[in-house]
Amino acid sequence: MKVALVGVGKIARDRHVPAIENDPAFTLAATADPCGGIDGVPAFATLDDLLRAGPTLDAVAICTPPQGRAALAAKALGAGLHVLLEKPPAATLGEVALLREAAAAAGRTLFAAWHSRAAGAVEPARAWLASRRVSGIRIDWKEDIRRWHPGQDWILDAGGFGVFDPAINALSIATAILPGRLLVTQADLAIPNDRQSPIAAEVGLACGDADGRMSLDFLERDAPCWTIVVECDDGVLRLDDGGRVLLLDGQRRSYPNEEYPRLYRRFAGLIDDGRSDLDDEPSRLVADALAIGRRRSTATFSW
Repeated sequence: MKVALVGVGKIARDRHVPAIENDPAFTLAATADPCGGIDGVPAFATLDDLLRAGPTLDAVAICTPPQGRAALAAKALGAGLHVLLEKPPAATLGEVALLREAAAAAGRTLFAAWHSRAAGAVEPARAWLASRRVSGIRIDWKEDIRRWHPGQDWILDAGGFGVFDPAINALSIATAILPGRLLVTQADLAIPNDRQSPIAAEVGLACGDADGRMSLDFLERDAPCWTIVVECDDGVLRLDDGGRVLLLDGQRRSYPNEEYPRLYRRFAGLIDDGRSDLDDEPSRLVADALAIGRRRSTATFSW
């Protein structure tokens, strides 16, 4: 299948391009981005230009910032293309609902690609927790915005999610592995006085009768911390390195970074089966935290 990348930023170059190149089900046929493309691949400035003058396509992977992503996805579906969406699938839950309807009407596959759910330790964690009673949850998701998102002002703009842009990865894992529904109970949001989205947050969580806490920081100067700890009556499960390391029963198991190859295999399977996968639970949790969170102003942010 011929697939095009819409948005050719860091995540597209680092993860999507090698995954497509190594997947026998796909070939990278074109790109659409006003700032440039991939060497040796036909490049267009916009999706409109690509649809009008580009090669025949079967699918697109949309890797733009979330603001405006839904309009691009709707246009691609309307053109008869299958669509893979980088996380989060859209800026709002309303947009996700409209895209779900648009995919059904077009008879095309729409895939919300929560890449952290494809980390190697996630499925073993889900299986271990499936029959257990959870008594506590702790999530620490801390990284340096200047290292991992250099110059990406959109993240701290309205609709950019701020520190929840990386933290939604943690929520995608938590909603996949926990045996009950996760809820936000309270939030404290630290927002730079010259920006619109949080740069740090403390979030209260609940899953059944278990309480939890999520600590988020976009100004972590030490090594990044991407950790989920789930306490149960008969043991403690810990995921490190964004779901690539599992610590359980005194044993540590590491898994290779194969998230994006797994996503494209999943995308191909969904297309073959004529199905979509547009889970919006992680987005719901972020929306809830932003809706009920107490806001406090912090120092001006600069790169």
